[in-house]
Amino acid sequence: MAYDATKLKDFEIAEQAEKNMPTPDQWREKLGLQKDEVIQYGRIAKLDFIKIIERLKDKPDGKYINVTAITPTPLGEGKTTTTMGLVEGLGKRGQSVGAAIRQPSGGPTMNVKGTAAGGGNALAIPMTEFSLGLTGDLNDIMNAHNLGMVALTARMQHERNYDDAELAKRNLRRLDIDPTRVEFNWIIDFCAQALRNIIIGIGSKMDGYMMQSRFAIAVSSEIMAILAVAKDLKDMRDRIGKIIVAYDKKGKPVTTSDLEVAGAMTAFMRNAINPTLMSTAEYQPVLVHAGPFANIAIGQSSIIADRIALKMFDYNVTESGFAADIGFEKFWNVKCRFSGLTPNVSVITATIRALKMHGGGPKVVAGRPLPEEYTKENVGLVEKGCANLVHHINTVRKAGINPVVCINAFHTDTKDEIAAVRRAAEAAGARCALSEHWAKGGDGALELADAVIDACKEKVNFKHLYPLEMPLRQRVEAIAREVYGADGVSWTAEAEAKAKAFEENPEYKDFATMMVKTHLSLSADPAVKGVPKGWILPVRDVLIFAGAKFLCPMTGTISLMPGTSSDPAYRRIDVDTETGKVMGLF
Repeated sequence: MAYDATKLKDFEIAEQAEKNMPTPDQWREKLGLQKDEVIQYGRIAKLDFIKIIERLKDKPDGKYINVTAITPTPLGEGKTTTTMGLVEGLGKRGQSVGAAIRQPSGGPTMNVKGTAAGGGNALAIPMTEFSLGLTGDLNDIMNAHNLGMVALTARMQHERNYDDAELAKRNLRRLDIDPTRVEFNWIIDFCAQALRNIIIGIGSKMDGYMMQSRFAIAVSSEIMAILAVAKDLKDMRDRIGKIIVAYDKKGKPVTTSDLEVAGAMTAFMRNAINPTLMSTAEYQPVLVHAGPFANIAIGQSSIIADRIALKMFDYNVTESGFAADIGFEKFWNVKCRFSGLTPNVSVITATIRALKMHGGGPKVVAGRPLPEEYTKENVGLVEKGCANLVHHINTVRKAGINPVVCINAFHTDTKDEIAAVRRAAEAAGARCALSEHWAKGGDGALELADAVIDACKEKVNFKHLYPLEMPLRQRVEAIAREVYGADGVSWTAEAEAKAKAFEENPEYKDFATMMVKTHLSLSADPAVKGVPKGWILPVRDVLIFAGAKFLCPMTGTISLMPGTSSDPAYRRIDVDTETGKVMGLF
């Protein structure tokens, strides 16, 4: 049953759909799971991935489908909505299908982006749990990460206050941490620009070590990155122990293992390693694991969730954050390299309205009516904007994956505008499908489902953009030119010195290259839309996530702590005090 999405808000559709949502016991029976493989958390459940993988280890994997998008605009593209819609459409076609998506962050949920649960009739439920903490994974990540910072700052205080003899009495050795080379930070799951640069340890010598510090948003934590790429609990424990928190005064890394805190950090993560089982609004299974923000993090659902889903279903639909230059590039060159999994299809989500903006349409200002270019037919703007779509199609094709363009339909779209997108997509070598999943659910996504089924029948020639043997600076050059369309890369002296040092250290030869770049443009300038030409990618720093095995080139002025806007979503979220139901989520 499809609800009237033009009259009902997302949280109201969710409320109706949740009345018949399968219980954990019903899911167990429906999916053929064993009793000890389902761990109930209220209306939802976690899945014991070790037991499921072991039981299904000899079962062939299903088809592996990635969902990405054109470059984001304020008008929205709807990747998660498309992911839910595609799963519902495949379900309507009688296919065994499930999804693996990311848990939303409280930052965008309470800011301008919203919950990331999808929308309309293509929605993940239960929406309140999904939006407000789920089963506690993000809380576990924050506790594990911040415990590492507690251990670091406490150790710095004690080493300052005590001589070597006194440290020895406390069974501590001097790590001689350089306070100017502290790599770690604090995290919080909100967009809190006031915490980007702080001073800690103000007071007496018993009040900590006084130094400059900072907060980042929780999903940018290396613990989140490790959750996304870990194979099992042992692998997670090993990776957490290798996290570099600082350097000593001789330039040697200081790790969580040196602080003897890695085991306790992993203890917080013992439950977070299992994916959460949720549902689409039409009751297909959805696994939720790891987090968003592909511009500053890996931005993928976990390898663990994909491994389970590929064994449990004939089709597993997973999504990557933001556009193909950001999330898909990391899916292609990092996640799939780490997992060894080969995708069959990548769905590139686009909307007519967003393409118009890429074609030169006017700026959109929050709180003001949309300019008429976005509500009335303008084929010329659509055709110009399709250059951005074609750029992303070409990126997917470079990976050897079959591209399918999904036109995520709006009621203002016209036949001629849709035809213009089809022409551009097909000329670039992609299938193209119009999908009305927001309005009609699975019934509206049948054309998309059929295109994906058809594309999955074709052979793929999957290949990474670069070999692991390629030095870091050459990898960044390849990504900049081949994925972003830059003319080259410029490095600050500090960034180039770091990159050269990493290249010369054999310990880092097999580390992944995890780019940090704005998601709002193919370039490093978020204001530039379409397909910019004649520009250079500026790299200002290189961070290291030694546990996740990432080297992270920082480009432009992007920050690991986003800011909250002047009109955030929390102004419209409330609780019905009679029923306890949350209202206003979107």
